Amino acid sequence: MAHGSKDEKVVYVGDSRVKKKSHQPLQPDYSSYPGKSEAFIPNFLLKEWMVGAVVLVGFLVLTISEAPPLGYPADPNNTAFIPIPDWYFLFLYQLLKYPYAAGDYVIIGTVLIPGIAFGGLMLAPFLDTGKERRFYKRPIASWLMLVSLAACVYLTVVSWDAYQHELEVMKIEPEHHKRAREAEKNALAGKPYNHPKPNDSVALVAADDPAMETYKKATCIACHGGELEGGGAPSLLGVGDRLSKEEILTVIKDGRGAMPAMLDTATKAGVTEEELDKLADWLAKQKKE
Repeated sequence: MAHGSKDEKVVYVGDSRVKKKSHQPLQPDYSSYPGKSEAFIPNFLLKEWMVGAVVLVGFLVLTISEAPPLGYPADPNNTAFIPIPDWYFLFLYQLLKYPYAAGDYVIIGTVLIPGIAFGGLMLAPFLDTGKERRFYKRPIASWLMLVSLAACVYLTVVSWDAYQHELEVMKIEPEHHKRAREAEKNALAGKPYNHPKPNDSVALVAADDPAMETYKKATCIACHGGELEGGGAPSLLGVGDRLSKEEILTVIKDGRGAMPAMLDTATKAGVTEEELDKLADWLAKQKKE
C-alpha cells in the first residue's frame, strides 16, 4: 500500500505461509529414510494383511490335506481313564495340587495367582516405561520374566512326571499310544489311519446263553460292560480271536496286567467251578464273524 500520494492504491500480495486447504491428506515423504519407515495406512497395514492371508491359507491347506487323528469316543464308564489337561495348562494343573492353592484356598490358585500374572503382563507396558531395552539394564522386569518362566517350566515337568508315574502304578496304556500303534498297523496294511476306531463290527455271540447270567453274577459286568463292550476294562467282544478257553480261565483265576484275579470274587458271589468253565467256554466263542 502506498501512502502520501494522490494515486494511493491497495495492492494485495499472497501469503505463502497460508497453506491451501485440501481434503486429501498427502502422505509424508519418507524418501530420506529408505527402508526404515513407511506410512502405516495403507502401506504397512496392507503388507501385514497379505502375510496373514498367506499364513491362513497355509493352515487351511494343511487341515484339508491331512485329517485330524481323532481319538475314540468318550466313555464315561471308563474308570481307568486319568484326566489331564493339555500341556500348556499343566503348570496350572500342578499348582492346584498344592495345599495353599486347593481345597479351602482354591480361590488363590484359580483366581488370585493367575490374575496377578496376567494382570502384570497386561500392565507391563504402562509400568515399565523406561527407554532402555537391553534386558540387563532392566533388572526388575528381566528377573520377573525369568522367575515366571522357570516356575512354569518346573510345574509343567513335575506335573508330567506325576502323570507318567500314575500310569506306571495303575498299569494303564494311554489312549494316544494305542491310537499310534493302530495307526502304524493300518498304515503298513495300506488302510486309512487317520481315524482309528474301536472294533465295533464284532457282535455279541449267543447273548441268550446261560453263561451270560454267570458273567453278571461274577461281577464281570461292572468293568467289561453289559454287552461286553468294555468300560473300566477292555471290551470282550472278539476275545475268542485272541485267547483260548484255557487262557481265559487263567486270566480269571490269576489276573493279567491291570486286571486282578477274580476267582475269589466270583466264588464269594456264588459262582461254581462248573459255571466258570462254561463262562470261559462262552467267552472263547466271542469271535469276529
